[in-house]
Amino acid sequence: MACNPYHHSHKIRHSISSLCKVKYALPNSSITAFPFRNSPFHPIKFSNFRSLSASSTAAGTSTPTTFSWDDVVRVSQPEYNPHDSSGLRGFFDKIKACNRGSEMQSEFLPFVIEDQIVGYIHGSFAENLRNFQKVFILSKDNCDGGHVTLHRMLKSAEDRSRAVGEVIKCLAEKELIPGIRNELYPVTSSFGAPVFFSLERAAAPYFGIKAYGVHMNGYVEKDGQKFLWIGKRSPVKPTFPGMLDHLVAGGLPHGIACGENLMKECEEEAGIPISLSSRAIPVGAVSYSDIDGHRFKRDVLFCYDLKLPEGFVPNNQGRESYQSNVS
Repeated sequence: MACNPYHHSHKIRHSISSLCKVKYALPNSSITAFPFRNSPFHPIKFSNFRSLSASSTAAGTSTPTTFSWDDVVRVSQPEYNPHDSSGLRGFFDKIKACNRGSEMQSEFLPFVIEDQIVGYIHGSFAENLRNFQKVFILSKDNCDGGHVTLHRMLKSAEDRSRAVGEVIKCLAEKELIPGIRNELYPVTSSFGAPVFFSLERAAAPYFGIKAYGVHMNGYVEKDGQKFLWIGKRSPVKPTFPGMLDHLVAGGLPHGIACGENLMKECEEEAGIPISLSSRAIPVGAVSYSDIDGHRFKRDVLFCYDLKLPEGFVPNNQGRESYQSNVS
């Protein structure tokens, strides 16, 4: 996912993994380019950021104070003034943008396997599944509005994966599921639970399954400050083309652990060897639920931090390079 990294000098006190892709340069910043020879990357240093501190007024003077959890709550309120000196309203706007469409949840039917809800399918999209009666069963229930399940003859994960995969191919040919990735995601009731079957990555939001990924901040320390490498996505990618991204980020396919997947993505997307990527520190997880039409994204991002050598310059090794314009 991450390509063509950029360098910015926002001083980091805590690890904050971004919840959305960023389309434009951050405001109130000056930009200085530092080209590197023999490298496709051109790091950019962002400076003069507004301080993340709250201001209190006493006797007509404004005194900066530490930004506290009380300030976080204050900023999140609808009546909060976006011109407040804490400057975090935009951050909360991004959180809301990543959790849109909650009022449309009633339009989705539970996707149930072995009495476990593994996803949610929009009622209109579910109508497309009626043509595949040997794979999908649409049950109408007067109490809960119905649900979608798989045919009882599909008992093993392998049989389910094969049968559902054929349906996905048909729907893709009709352009009902665009952007096929030929990458499988595990379908489970929760992370680490038994896998019921594997589903094409592009189909994940149409079936509302939980999808997982790994996202990593790569930073260097210089003169007592931390500098964060920022990636830029290929302009031809099907999702968030040309926008800013983490240095390393990728979905978590079926059959690979988080740490192993992170090291693989580090090598492919930034040329970070295992000797360095194995030092990445897990710092938490970010989850969101986003409804957009027939798509219900229920994603969980496992977040990591990695301190890189000061002279290290990322170099994309994979097929998603910004320079090669390959998605």
